[in-house]
Amino acid sequence: MRQTQMHQTKMHQTKLTNSPLFMGLVSLLLLGLSACGQESEHNAIREAVAMEHGDECHLCGMLIGNFPGPKGELYLKTEETVKKFCSTRDLFSFLLDPEYRKQVKEIYVHDMAKSPWQAPLDSHFIDARQAWYVVGSSQTGAMGKTLASFGEREDAEAFAAEFGGQVYPFGQISLSML
Repeated sequence: MRQTQMHQTKMHQTKLTNSPLFMGLVSLLLLGLSACGQESEHNAIREAVAMEHGDECHLCGMLIGNFPGPKGELYLKTEETVKKFCSTRDLFSFLLDPEYRKQVKEIYVHDMAKSPWQAPLDSHFIDARQAWYVVGSSQTGAMGKTLASFGEREDAEAFAAEFGGQVYPFGQISLSML
């Protein structure tokens, strides 16, 4: 009797695992697991990259290395390639465009408290959303007036005291300021 029960159980298991419903559920589970892996890759934070000789500004096409002042970089949620900008002004012009505003993921700018104005160092990129900006200073960048970027508010305030302008956090920068 015990063998009969085991044989019936085994036949029931075989029917279940060969059924279209079971195969469909397994497929959905595997698809869901693979989507989780892709999502976590897509959510990975991409770092700032070095400005190379000959890099062109994504917005205006000018050679980035030919100009003083802070530069910027950003990644869109849908692309793996970095977009580089010859100035923070061009970066914000792109960033604040309604077409791109919600597509941007990572954004980087130079911390000008740690980098020379004439040739910002790529080792001093910071998260642009955490930075402080001086708008309206006498210091110029690739496109004339630019936004001086700093990792600390105190550094931005010291810069504004020396070169003029007003200090703003990232979220308060608007197209009218550019």
